[in-house]
Amino acid sequence: MKKIILFFLIFCLFLQCKKESKITNDQMKVIKDALGRNVEIPVEVNQVICSGSGCLRLLSYLQGLDKVVAVDSIEKKENQFDARPYALANPQLKNLPLFGEFRGLDNPELIISLDKQPQVIFKTYSTSGYDPEELQNKTGIPVIVLNYGDLGANRDSFFQALTIMAKVIDRKQRALEVIHFFKKEMEELRQRTADISEQNKKSCYIGGIAYRGPHGMQSTEPAYPPFKMINANNVAFNPQKAIKEQVHADIAKESLLKWDPQILFIDLSTLQSDIKVNALYELRNDPVYQQLTAVQRGEIYYLLPYNWYTRNFGSILANAWYIGKVLYPEKFGDLDPAEKADQIYTFLVGKAVFQEMNQQFQQQVFTKAKK
Repeated sequence: MKKIILFFLIFCLFLQCKKESKITNDQMKVIKDALGRNVEIPVEVNQVICSGSGCLRLLSYLQGLDKVVAVDSIEKKENQFDARPYALANPQLKNLPLFGEFRGLDNPELIISLDKQPQVIFKTYSTSGYDPEELQNKTGIPVIVLNYGDLGANRDSFFQALTIMAKVIDRKQRALEVIHFFKKEMEELRQRTADISEQNKKSCYIGGIAYRGPHGMQSTEPAYPPFKMINANNVAFNPQKAIKEQVHADIAKESLLKWDPQILFIDLSTLQSDIKVNALYELRNDPVYQQLTAVQRGEIYYLLPYNWYTRNFGSILANAWYIGKVLYPEKFGDLDPAEKADQIYTFLVGKAVFQEMNQQFQQQVFTKAKK
């Protein structure tokens, strides 16, 4: 009789364990991240943190900021300038608890001490800070790695990042809408400029692009996406090299003098630099730059920052539309650049923030430099 009772108890325990196992399995799912890692996460994710440059920007595009329980240090920093539309549209982010330093320098102790524990950690630029597996082991929280991508040769990586993130937080439809939005905008830009002959393309150059901080006139992007979107003649682009190889570059002054572009564009992130080393000062005072045809003719135009805690996808689109209007006014006669920028921001981050940003840059965005 004792053996029968013991067997019955063991059998009941087995059934209970099997039931609990089924419940656990039903409450979990597996996501493949950008590194090809299969990461087990809860089926329903309502609490997350975003580690690494631009990670929170992606979440804002998916309308998922209500799930954020803590932020990195850049969201709390007070700066003279801030060209991140998602942050301007969501000032409440500054009030959230801190989980680590910016650029992916996470603090596992801070993470596990949060009152609201994240169910998932999203991480861009996975080589910065803790290795994803190490961070996952230290915190006991699943880490999903995203490849941030760009709007150029790595466009598919950007779309994949949105898709992976959307699967985690159940925003698949929104991800499709965002991806469609970017594709539609870029296709319209392409169509407007597709029939422009090579001889009718004005040569141009973009200087002052930020790269892990502000830079001067020599800082550029040889494969600058807005130029590619409108088929512009970018003098810094080398057609003999693959686009993926043409990342940020600091060109020689002599090269710019040799190229002598007809139009100069300046990324206003350069204003963060010391006044005597930013691109605007250099163009006014450096004898080498004074020899440029565009400087002598006053063909200098100001743009929204390309990088601000990595690439600003919405601003990149807005810049492309404005550049199109400058280079090919007959193709963009119906365009109000500021209005277009706010249409883009409203769709991506839920608020028209162009004027707020422009005010920080002394109302110079999308204007021609004064002689």
